[in-house]
Amino acid sequence: MGVMLDTIGQLIAGYLQKEVPGYEPFTPSDPEHLRGVVQAGDVLLVEGNNRISGIIKYLTQSTWSHAALFVGAIDGATEPDGEPHVLIEANIGEGVTSAPLSKYYPYHTRVCRPVGLSYEDRTTVCRYAINRIGFGYDTKNIVDLMRYLIPLPIPQRWRRRMIAFGSGDPTKIICSALIAQAFDAVRYPILPKITRAASRKARREILHIRDSSLYMPRDFDISPYFEVVKPTIVHGFDYLALHWADKQKPLQEVAGEFGVFPEIESPSLVPEEIDQEAPLPVAEVSEAARVERVTASEHFLAVEYVSVRPAEHSACPRRKVAA
Repeated sequence: MGVMLDTIGQLIAGYLQKEVPGYEPFTPSDPEHLRGVVQAGDVLLVEGNNRISGIIKYLTQSTWSHAALFVGAIDGATEPDGEPHVLIEANIGEGVTSAPLSKYYPYHTRVCRPVGLSYEDRTTVCRYAINRIGFGYDTKNIVDLMRYLIPLPIPQRWRRRMIAFGSGDPTKIICSALIAQAFDAVRYPILPKITRAASRKARREILHIRDSSLYMPRDFDISPYFEVVKPTIVHGFDYLALHWADKQKPLQEVAGEFGVFPEIESPSLVPEEIDQEAPLPVAEVSEAARVERVTASEHFLAVEYVSVRPAEHSACPRRKVAA
């Protein structure tokens, strides 16, 4: 009986994990920016394209259907080309496994970073997830798998419960539940349930950690305690550097810096020192040089050009005339 249930469970899990043809992400991840931004302890949300992804996106009313925890390079876990495994994730039918970052380059992703988490607690969160590599998903539990095959639509008030519906242990090993358990190990909140107790003298807020089976991938996106990190703008973004295929580049006067009035270099306020030893140049006026002579009349200005001859300088000094 157990073998038959395991076989049926594997068939259902294989069906749910099959990718839907024709998927094309609207904004795929930029590998270079993503590698340079992601840090240990970050949660990577993924818009998947398999059958179970579509169901989870419907039940959660969100873009994100999968979540993985970035823990840094894992010793002994690499791809055939040498790329290290840096992600911990849980998949139906596979359980908890590690994966390289390049696995999700073709998908639309989002980085959610815990705020103010100390280095020690960050290490604890990553170590918690790494130590659970190899935890399997019990495909013998048909009830746990059948929750994703229930015909839609489902009332909105039951959708979150549909994610957690099942026997217990298999349910708590789905992707978002694994990450929620890791942060619960250091008492870091995701979406705590707040109970307000009011009295005449005091008003308290008690935070209750939700059961990990109730968490969804989108909860890390809407959590007030996780920062959304966008790799394309975190290190600066220049919109003028973009190249549009259907548009020309902006004109220089638009793209560059310019003012309303042209800039004119003002003369220096400090007078230049005159070299006393060097003789000042004397302007030579040729015989053909002319000057303008303007005569103003009642209604007109008369302009005529008058030839000017340079004055002859005599080498001999002038004689004094006796009075």
